[in-house]
Amino acid sequence: MKALGPITVLLVEDHQIVREGLRKLLESERGIEVVGEAISGRQAVERVRELRPDVVVMDIAMPLLNGLEATSQIRLTSPETRVLMLSAHSDDAYIERAMALGAAGFLIKQSSAHMLKDAIREAHKGKTFYSPEVARHLHNRRPESKSRPGRTAGKLPELTPREMEVLQLVAEGKANKQVAAELGISIKTVEKHRDHLMRKLAIHDTAGLTRYAISAGIIESSVQLTIL
Repeated sequence: MKALGPITVLLVEDHQIVREGLRKLLESERGIEVVGEAISGRQAVERVRELRPDVVVMDIAMPLLNGLEATSQIRLTSPETRVLMLSAHSDDAYIERAMALGAAGFLIKQSSAHMLKDAIREAHKGKTFYSPEVARHLHNRRPESKSRPGRTAGKLPELTPREMEVLQLVAEGKANKQVAAELGISIKTVEKHRDHLMRKLAIHDTAGLTRYAISAGIIESSVQLTIL
C-alpha cells in the first residue's frame, strides 16, 4: 500500500459504456486515480505488469481470459495489487472461487457508486469488502457448500494458463479455427490442448467441457452458448 498519493486503479471491463461510466465516476473522487483500462482478462494481466496499480476493478465475464483466471495470474505476478471482482450475479461458484483466489472483495453490478468507492479504499488498506448480497451469502453458506458436486471453489486440476484460455473459448462456443485465431496458435495446437483438457478433467465431449466451465465459474451461466 502506498503511503502517499492517490489510489491508482485499473478498470477491466469489456463493455465500453460501462467502462466509461466507471472511469467518470471514479475520476470525480478525490484520492482515486484511474491509471488505465483493459477490455479482456489477458490484457488486464499485461496492464498490471506495466502499471502496477494499487487496485484492479475486475469484471468476471471477460473475453479471452475471464476475470477469475486473470485474477489468479495477477496475484502471482503482482501480489501487492488488490483485485475487486464485479459480477451481474452473486452466484455461489463465482464468490467462493474469487475468495479462494485471493480477491479483495466482490461486488454485484447493482451496487451503488458510493459502495464501489468504499470498496476501493478498503481494498487499498488491505481489507476485504463485499456488497450486502454477497456478505449475506458468506454469512449463511453451509460448510459443506464448498464441496458440493459441480462446484469448484479452489484450484482447478493442474491446468496451464493456455489450457484455461482454450477451455474458456471452447465453452463459449468457439470452433477450433476460431480458438486458433483468437490465441494466435495453430488449429493442431488447439486440438492438442483440447485433448489434454479432456484427459485431465475426465470429460469426453464439448458439452461436458462447457458444463464444467460453468460449474467452475470460468464462464457465467447466463452467457448464451452455441456448441459447435
